[in-house]
Amino acid sequence: MKHINKELKISFWASHFTTIVTVTLVLLLGGIISMLWLSANNETRRLKERMELTVILADSIPDSEGVRLANEIKRQPYAGVVRFTSKAEAMKEWSRDTGEDLETLFGVNPLSPEVAFTLKADYSSKAQIARIKKSIEGIKGVENVASPEDEMVDAMNRNLALVTMLLGIIAVIMLLITCVLINNTVHLSIYSRRFSIHTMQLVGATNGFIRRPIVMDNMLCGLIAGALASGVTALAIWGARESGVVDVATFLPWRDFGFVGAGMVLAGVLMCVVSSWLSATHYLHKEYDELFR
Repeated sequence: MKHINKELKISFWASHFTTIVTVTLVLLLGGIISMLWLSANNETRRLKERMELTVILADSIPDSEGVRLANEIKRQPYAGVVRFTSKAEAMKEWSRDTGEDLETLFGVNPLSPEVAFTLKADYSSKAQIARIKKSIEGIKGVENVASPEDEMVDAMNRNLALVTMLLGIIAVIMLLITCVLINNTVHLSIYSRRFSIHTMQLVGATNGFIRRPIVMDNMLCGLIAGALASGVTALAIWGARESGVVDVATFLPWRDFGFVGAGMVLAGVLMCVVSSWLSATHYLHKEYDELFR
């Protein structure tokens, strides 16, 4: 029995080794493209969330009112990181950055208290910024709201959208290529068994009986290939970080990679199952003479 099991294992690997390697490489390529798209999307959001608005307050506004306004802004859905800077703190930062003491030079502190806050990515458009500025400028004690120029905001959003769209198109094209390559690989592996399929039909085996082991074998191939592709990718990311080449986690969190890895496994299984079912069905309906074509 052990000898038979060993022969079955050897037969499986011998007949499916090429399929597993090919599907692994194809999934690996598709996974890399997916990670590039996710990384670009994450970096796009990060860049948008660096956009900052500064609320300039009147000199007469006490620090308590400035803190209250900062807390009010922090509760808004558009606010990211919110920071209140008093007149004294603004003077300290100015002196540290420039080495000048404006209070000694002018006799008074000419700087104003301010509340600076970053925007969440969904609120970084020109129209959204205009609405946010209008709502804050109506608050008593607010002198001005400084924001990036409209042209810069439009250019940044337009360029980021273009990059994301291009990578998305490439990802879709690679997905189609992946489907075609995996289908052809599985089809070729079943093509070599077409005479065995016909022989089983001659001895009375039903279509389901013939098709079932073919689909199950290829499902296992897809599972192994997906696991290998995910493992190789994870090992490459870990090696790049440990060697100091690049820390991919800064662009692609491990949570996102988990989705990509699971997607590679699922894609491998689904594509191999569908392709093997279609190919097996194709040869089940062939006449003997057609098998030679």
